[in-house]
Amino acid sequence: MPLKSVNPATGDLIKEFPEMSPEKVEKIIIAANEAYLKWRRYDLEKRCELIKNAGVQLLKEKENYARIITSEMGKPITQSIAEVEKCAWVCQYYAENAKNILADEIIETDASESFVSFEPLGVILAVMPWNFPFWQVFRFAAPALTAGNGAVLKHASNVSMCALAIEDVFLKAGFPENLFRALLIPSNSVKNVIDNNLIKAATLTGSEFAGSMVASECGKKLKKTVLELGGSDPFIILKDADVAESASVGVKARIINNGQSCIAAKRFIVAEEVYDEFMEKFIDNISRLKVGNPMEKDCDLGPIAREDLLLELEAQIKKSVEKGATIITGGKRLTGNGFFIEPTILTGIKKGMPAYEEEIFGPVASVIKFKTEEEAIDIANDTSFGLGASIWTKDIERGKYLAHKIESGSVFINGMVKSDPRLPFGGVKKSGYGRELSHYGMKEFVNIKTIWIK
Repeated sequence: MPLKSVNPATGDLIKEFPEMSPEKVEKIIIAANEAYLKWRRYDLEKRCELIKNAGVQLLKEKENYARIITSEMGKPITQSIAEVEKCAWVCQYYAENAKNILADEIIETDASESFVSFEPLGVILAVMPWNFPFWQVFRFAAPALTAGNGAVLKHASNVSMCALAIEDVFLKAGFPENLFRALLIPSNSVKNVIDNNLIKAATLTGSEFAGSMVASECGKKLKKTVLELGGSDPFIILKDADVAESASVGVKARIINNGQSCIAAKRFIVAEEVYDEFMEKFIDNISRLKVGNPMEKDCDLGPIAREDLLLELEAQIKKSVEKGATIITGGKRLTGNGFFIEPTILTGIKKGMPAYEEEIFGPVASVIKFKTEEEAIDIANDTSFGLGASIWTKDIERGKYLAHKIESGSVFINGMVKSDPRLPFGGVKKSGYGRELSHYGMKEFVNIKTIWIK
């Protein structure tokens, strides 16, 4: 069955791609391994030069790459351009810092000399999602390739044009042929890739279900995994917060990427003292959003990436309302072509509702009122996820104190959660394990080798 790229803003088929046969996939993996065996012997300085070139290439054609992103998954074109620029940034970061990150670590022991070296593992499988189709790939590929590994990418089936465009970026940047390859295969073919002895590890960004499947298969083969899964990030507004700023940033934190981000603010936990003021400003800011053609530069909110995802989102809203939630604004699919839904605010959120228990992957904000800070932290932690969190307060020391109590991979005080090449990124609980970015991410896919000399 072919892989289909469908424009979510119109519902029109853009292009079909034939599924690669098992024989072709096998040949690609063999070729990637052969390229890796040569690549690992490149001087680190040369590898850094080439990853820097990749960043230059991204910026050179950023408008073209951005149009591909928007046409395949529907985010506003300005956000697609920013995504490509961020990919260039992560390439630049590792080009400038890999030498220090991968330097031998001298450790004093009873030996004449002892140290730890960081050496590549081999060909890494990356299973990546459609929501940030360039960024998710580059935040893995930039450190992994610079460390000396090879890579094969199984991208989401609806962003095959992005997968091939990324493959082309590395070729144009001067990387060895076959070192980074895209596999145009469905999800049920991933197991066969993992089973291949030339695949040494795997990384996945995606759903809890997909992560558990990849981790299970890799576990059977004793292969390492890094998983970045879903999130239901709390956005906590304390009674001393700057309400106007938190309401403004809160809208952006909820609707960025059309609301389809693991680290989007999803549960707005608001102190009762400022609840009415926050809601007034939050609703006003939501009402000002321009929903429409994501190719237009003044578009704030585009479509949901696929119709099946829109139907799932509608079902979550409906079920939450049936269990007692109230729709303050939005909640309906927009008429016409494409997979659009109104930006939505839900209140009266309680345990047992999808809006409380599940990850809502779309522009739907769940608002919950609290009386005490202890209650706010309890609500924030009352989730199976633990990716990011945001706290809004003028008392920074109090914010730091509360940040330590939140079960998540990151906490941002007076700012929306975001990824940054300089900081480790990942989660706890069912949001996954392992870290991407920073020096931590680069060391996920290396052999941390002890060398002892007498």
